[in-house]
Amino acid sequence: MALKDQTPTETLDVLGRVCPYPLVLTKKQLEKMASGSILKILCDAPASAEDSIPRFAEKQGYEFESVKLEDKGYWELYIKKS
Repeated sequence: MALKDQTPTETLDVLGRVCPYPLVLTKKQLEKMASGSILKILCDAPASAEDSIPRFAEKQGYEFESVKLEDKGYWELYIKKS
């Protein structure tokens, strides 16, 4: 099942924040979460949504999915902490 189809454990809203805050806040939130939890991040900063957060998730070995909502102008990012 795709991460976006599962109920997230937590939702982090970083809309309006620019690099590096979305990544920093994502890391802090994930530190508090248990393994197997899913974090949904609302992000409108392209550098964070398309580069830094996906790269961080990959380095950590976390499952990652990105959904760009063109009509709303932001991304929904899903990270499953392993």
